[in-house]
Amino acid sequence: MADPTGTSTLRLDKWLWQARFFKSRSLAAAQCRARKVRVNGNLCSKASVAVQVGDVLTFPKAGDIRVIEVVALGTRRGPATEAQTLYTDLTPPKPEAGRDEVEAAPAGPVRLPGSGRPTKAERRATDRLRDR
Repeated sequence: MADPTGTSTLRLDKWLWQARFFKSRSLAAAQCRARKVRVNGNLCSKASVAVQVGDVLTFPKAGDIRVIEVVALGTRRGPATEAQTLYTDLTPPKPEAGRDEVEAAPAGPVRLPGSGRPTKAERRATDRLRDR
């Protein structure tokens, strides 16, 4: 771990990668360039923004908005247990009542039965009707 007093800093993309929020540092940098990461409430457009202990990061991850407080700056990308010591998760819990409705909803568009391309059996039945 780096200096716990908070005087040292680390690049935003590197910290997000070390804390295992993104699989690669380039993915973390892409999120920063897309202006999807906030540091202490301010949008960041560069991955080179300095992060220090005590900063609060807000970014979308897996359909949720994550709110993370930086507790320590890492020296390497270690195992998940080591990465979890770098931050405190301040993300508010989802309401339980709305969770069932979201999980029950289909992910994609709903297709009506019988619409679309006919099956082989349906094509044969159509051919019989047309006397082919």
